Amino acid sequence: MAKETLNIRAAADLGRSVRTLADVPELLGAVYDLDGLILTEADLGPDFFELRSGLAGELFQKLVNYRVRTALVLPDFTAHGERFAELAHEHAAHPWIRFVRTEEEARAWLTASARL
Repeated sequence: MAKETLNIRAAADLGRSVRTLADVPELLGAVYDLDGLILTEADLGPDFFELRSGLAGELFQKLVNYRVRTALVLPDFTAHGERFAELAHEHAAHPWIRFVRTEEEARAWLTASARL
């Protein structure tokens, strides 16, 4: 049996980032048909980490609705405040969105979850 190749890409590889709400539809268009998406801290603007802005919530809702498995690579979940760290902790077992500390962790989770 041939080994299945998964299409897992980082937002930067796609030339995309999420800085404002207007970036969300553009990102979704770029990730159509991917098996997994990796977002790094560099791909996310300051409003993403300010939970009151609604950017993180809007992005997460769209990613779940469109069934895009997404790993967010953030070495230190607490660097953006206690509430943000709580959000990361709440997603520890989420089937579509996970916070991880390294890109290797991201690829491992996306690979394993895509094959479920």
